[in-house]
Amino acid sequence: MKNSPVIKYISMMLLAVALIGPTQVTAKDISQVQLLQVMQSDQQVILLDVRTVEEFLSGHIADAVNIPHKELEARLAELSGAKNSQIVIYCRSGRRAEIAKQVLVKNGFSQLDHLSGDFNEWTSSSLPINKGK
Repeated sequence: MKNSPVIKYISMMLLAVALIGPTQVTAKDISQVQLLQVMQSDQQVILLDVRTVEEFLSGHIADAVNIPHKELEARLAELSGAKNSQIVIYCRSGRRAEIAKQVLVKNGFSQLDHLSGDFNEWTSSSLPINKGK
């Protein structure tokens, strides 16, 4: 039984899975300048602000969609047509954006970017913001 073809096959498959590991989607960083260029081009991008509603209303990047990270899983239907679209995620400093990225990956979203420096860097660079909705 030790040299059985079935055992050899299973052993080879387990080795292949161990070597390859799980497929993981990572959000690459997109700089503030790169995001501005994308926003000025005809390229379609969804800008996802995962801060609280109050934070969003006090100032956000133009055309951003606000879905707080704690509500994202329950509100995925709002992004249902965007599974294969470029989504740039940001929060205040990065922690909530990482949580949101994990939720999106788990639900089949694949073209994810993270705004480098998040909203803190955006505002400290004196880049334009919108207030209110």
